[in-house]
Amino acid sequence: MHRTSLLHVICFGITFNLWSWTRAELFTAISEVEPLLETHKKIIDDLDDYIQKEEKRLSILKKHLNIYRKEHDMAMEDIPNYLGNPINAFTLIKRLTTDLDFIEQSIKVGTEYVKNITVSHADVKYPTLEDLTGAAQALTRLQDTYHLDISELAEGRLNGVIYSTPMTAGDCYELGRTLYNEKDYQNSLSWMMEALRKYNDEKDVYNFTDVDILEYISFSHYLLGDVRKALEWTNKLLEVDPTHPRARGNVPHFQKSIAEQEEKLRKKRRGETGDGENDEDDEKPSKLSPLGKERKVYEALCRGEMDIPSEISKKLKCSYLTENHPFLKLAPIKMEQMYIAPDVFLFHQVMSDEEIEEIKTMAKPRFRRAVVHDPATGELVAAHYRISKSAWLRDDEAAVVARVSRRVHHFTGLSMLSAEELQVVNYGIGGHYEPHFDFARKEENAFQKSNGNRIATVLFYMSEVAQGGATVFTELGLSVFPVKNAAVFWMNLHPSGEGDLATRHAACPVLRGSKWVSNKWIHQGGQELLKPCNLEYQREDVMRKVPKPVPRTSR
Repeated sequence: MHRTSLLHVICFGITFNLWSWTRAELFTAISEVEPLLETHKKIIDDLDDYIQKEEKRLSILKKHLNIYRKEHDMAMEDIPNYLGNPINAFTLIKRLTTDLDFIEQSIKVGTEYVKNITVSHADVKYPTLEDLTGAAQALTRLQDTYHLDISELAEGRLNGVIYSTPMTAGDCYELGRTLYNEKDYQNSLSWMMEALRKYNDEKDVYNFTDVDILEYISFSHYLLGDVRKALEWTNKLLEVDPTHPRARGNVPHFQKSIAEQEEKLRKKRRGETGDGENDEDDEKPSKLSPLGKERKVYEALCRGEMDIPSEISKKLKCSYLTENHPFLKLAPIKMEQMYIAPDVFLFHQVMSDEEIEEIKTMAKPRFRRAVVHDPATGELVAAHYRISKSAWLRDDEAAVVARVSRRVHHFTGLSMLSAEELQVVNYGIGGHYEPHFDFARKEENAFQKSNGNRIATVLFYMSEVAQGGATVFTELGLSVFPVKNAAVFWMNLHPSGEGDLATRHAACPVLRGSKWVSNKWIHQGGQELLKPCNLEYQREDVMRKVPKPVPRTSR
């Protein structure tokens, strides 16, 4: 029957079409996430309007429901006598015809309103599933880099400070599910465990149950190679739902795997495997690869756990820069020495707040996902290890951009003739840029169309960052935390023109805040007389002697 099918379906058909107007990669820049608050407000207004109308409509439906129940109870007490009354017979037929038509129409009006509700405004942004995945991966990146406790994160705490409302079981479940779909089973497992704890505490109604959480936990253990744990959690699932088909099917499979593992272990102990040498190798702890070692240093530097050695730090100075240009005699720049050989400097108060806001305003409409040079092709491509959005501004577009370039010339003493346009960058949720060189290696095809390699980098800090977001030099053990209005400067190349491997650096994930920076990359063209070669030829493939950094706790 048409009415019956409609009445069965409408109660479950109320869904918002949130994906009609979407824009991907919002997670790659905090400035792109900010407009979502406008979307959020529009949804609040629409829902409030809908609920008011819905409450009025439901009060009418409840009135009809009470009449139906009352008349039905009266009829069931004495059916012949009730139907024998012509008025009762008439009203029964009326309730199942015209009254039911009215009820059906009322329900249809409600569902049509939901379908046509103006949540999908064309003038606002909506995140996509890609943004959800990006945000989930950002949380785990922060968790891994800064050694954050998941239970603390779930309660809205970052390093012991409460910054947000606690996450719900639904939040934790969706995060765990997203990470599971990305095959990040270890982090998925941790969030599912947190989801289960909150689910049991909250007792709220969700579109999932504890059975769903238990299944994710069980199979995550299995995919991580812990079959015993997988069986243990599958048995817990079956205690809640003894008829669960997948769980019932997994039990014998897990038991068989455990039995095979135990038999293999028994044979190994008896020396019956026939490949004892391989078994011994399996027992040895795996050594970290060079990239793995660099990763540990990178994360320690991001947490501020390492210091440059005293043989370097005791020589560092702060001074006023008055050389390079006559203008600096009138307006010297505060210069802080951060490292020696390679030289890294931090110039203070070299970009005003007004200049920052003007540059940000120019950059925002042009933001695109930040890209890197593909070493094989030399083409610019998006990469998972660089999460930010950027825009490029030319000197001839605005006086403020030309003024910044002129200032870079003043405090670096380098020519801007071969410099790249000013790149403005806003880092996204957990935004970062993993260890890299700014110069092109010999085997790479980058900058072939440019006037030489990138000889120097100037990085302006355009915002304060509450936590995280440091620029770290993994070979030097140097962490430079953002200082608004300042710029960090270093030479990427040796005087010979070959790349300096000691300048390898990274942008740490932003733990809290919005990190804005701008880069001015300066190329070799025009620097021949300003930065001439010396008598010693430095090769790119030879790392200069750099003293080892020291753990901060050792002092």
